[in-house]
This record gives sequence, structure tokens and C-alpha cells, in this order.
Amino acid sequence: MYNAICAFLLVLASPFLLALSFGRKYKVLLSDELGNSRIPSKNSRIPSKNQPKNSILARFFLLNNPVLKPCDFHFHACSLGEVSTIEPFVKALQKEAKSVRITVCTATGYARAREFCDEVAFLPFECFLPFWLKECKTLVVFEAELWLNLFACAKKQGAKVILLNARLSQSSLPKYRRFLRYYKTLFSYCDLVLAQSESDAKRLEAIGAKNLKVLGNVKSALLPRPSKKLSSSYEHIIVLASSHEGEEKGILEFLRLKKGEQLIIAPRHPQRFSAVCELVRGWAEQNNYSSQRFSKNADLKAQVVVMDSLGELINIYAIADTVILAGSFSAGIGGHNPFEPASFNCGIISGAFFHNQKVLYSAVNGIKIASDFKTAALLAHEKFSSQITQSCNFNDILEQIKG
Repeated sequence: MYNAICAFLLVLASPFLLALSFGRKYKVLLSDELGNSRIPSKNSRIPSKNQPKNSILARFFLLNNPVLKPCDFHFHACSLGEVSTIEPFVKALQKEAKSVRITVCTATGYARAREFCDEVAFLPFECFLPFWLKECKTLVVFEAELWLNLFACAKKQGAKVILLNARLSQSSLPKYRRFLRYYKTLFSYCDLVLAQSESDAKRLEAIGAKNLKVLGNVKSALLPRPSKKLSSSYEHIIVLASSHEGEEKGILEFLRLKKGEQLIIAPRHPQRFSAVCELVRGWAEQNNYSSQRFSKNADLKAQVVVMDSLGELINIYAIADTVILAGSFSAGIGGHNPFEPASFNCGIISGAFFHNQKVLYSAVNGIKIASDFKTAALLAHEKFSSQITQSCNFNDILEQIKG
């Protein structure tokens, strides 16, 4: 019955999905050796004829999304940030000659996973999984990717099923309780739930989770290191990081750079790079600041730089003084991971809407919360630092995965 309902919903939604697939955010972009985004070419790591070029067409219509081979470990993570977090675990297992595959939901997640794993695919919609999913010894699902057929099919094929870095906010709990039967059924197929915190564990237990262990947030276990050393001649470097639509404009309206200050803007989504560059160019000209696109020069000489290349944010954090952590100035996003800038002791400024990252925020000292864009712009001139106060053990988590 569940699969029939899912198939019926897919048929109804198909015209909308096909129209949506023309959006740039759903097109797969890989990164070349310089870290610049590009549409896949004949030189990509997998043949172009087999390569998914669109996340919607791959997930909902199985276009260029062939079944992966059976494996020892199957990791499922939604998007770019989650895929980056599982990378060290995947690499550790690959060193032990274990076969590993990864499924994702987003185009940016796919591109990132392809950088360190050969077996990567988009996770198809629920009604396809009973026919598409192949055997694995262990399925590791990251955070809140609670798809019933993913859990059920893997378990029926004999896999050990683990929910990694599990979280459930207090504000989301009532929504989950409305579908209590669904989640109780899903968790009946889950062997182990590794929760971020005691409070997360209690809320997950309330919707049916069993066999819970609290190991902390995986994102603190092994933080990424810079891939290159960047340099800037400016005395105070301000970074607007992982910004969403409306956040660049909101900050720029109130921010006026002082002598010796540099602003680097790193939009969250690559499909917005060009639009942000146009916005920044006009603002810089109006205020007599020099500006540049990083992809055109690969240096940080201008007073205002748009980071329009993938994979560079950690390198920017390494030289930053103050980070305005975006995704937190409107209610619809819920904030982003503060651990990466905090690992370099950057001063962190956040908006008030970080409900999806409360556990991470509580593990970092020195984050300043701004009530609006004006306050954030004023705080950006201050020099202060942040520190990670809680972390979890990478080897403990790896042992739980290996069983």
C-alpha cells in the first residue's frame, strides 16, 4: 500500500518535477583541479553517458542513475555539508579494503562525493527502492534522512542499519508526532541510533527510536583541514559565509568597510554565483571599493572578493578574523555548522534563526547573536574569537559503524 501511494504521488507530481528540473540548482556540477565549478565533461571520472546530469531526473525518473553494486558499507547523506562530514569515515573504511558506496539527494552533494568515492548515486524516490537498492552489510544514514523504504529494504536484505548523528529539535517534535505510526515502523528496521545529545535521544525515543547511544556531534570528530594556503594583505578579514538569497543584500546595506578591512562573500549555492557577483560589483563601485571574482584571479587582492569556487571555504576560514555565519537571518533555513570557523578561532556572528544547529552552537563559546542585519554589520568590525568546547571521538564512532 505504501509503495502504491508513493507511486501515485509521483505520477501526480511528475509534470511539476519535470518543470523544476530545468532549474540550475538541480544540475550536477563537478570541480576541476582548481576547485572551479563546471558542467561535467568527457574528462570526468565516470563516462558522460552514464553520468547523472540532473538530480531531479536521476532521483524521480532514474535517468542515468543505474543500480550500484553490492557493497560492505552504504552511506546515505543528503547534501554537500553532510557528504563532507562522512568523508573521513568513508576514507578510513576504504583503507581497510572495504567496498563503500554513497547515495545523495542534491547535485552539490553528488559532486562532493565523487571527489573521494567511485560508487556514488542519487537516492531514488521511495517507490523505486525495492527494485533499485542492492545488498550491503551495513547501511549508515546521516542525520534526518528518514526514508522508510531505505531502512526497510536494507534491513530485509540483511544489512545492519545505523542512523548516524541523529537529531530532532524540540520545535520539530510535534510535526513528527503527527506521523508517529510511520516513524515507529521506520525505527523498527533500525539497529542503532547514534544521537547528537541526550535531549535529541529523548525526543527520538518519543517517536519510536530504540537502541540509542549518545556520542556527540559527528561534525566535531574530525574537522577538515585547508587544502591550500591563501594569503591576504588586509589587516581584518570579514567573511560572509554560506549566504542565501537576501542575506548578501541585507548585510551590504549596512556594512561599510574601514581602511585595512576586506570582505569575502561565499554564497551557499553555486547557481547563485553570477547574481551575487553582479550585486557585489554594483555595491563596491558605489562605495569605491575594488572587487573581484575569485575564479577569475585565484587571489585575494581586491577589497571585496566573491568566492565563486567550490571547496574553498575552509581555506578562507583559515585566514579569516570575523565570520558572519549566514543561513541564520530568516526562519526558513535554520543555520549552518559553526565548528569549521570555530576550529580556526574566528569570531562568529550569527542571526537569531539557528534552530537546526542548536547542539553545535552550544558546543562553541564566543558566538555573537545579531538580531538583524544592521547589528551583524556593526559587529563585523570587532575583533574577538570563538572556541569549540565539546567534541566527540572519531575512533569511537568508526568502531560503532564497523560493528
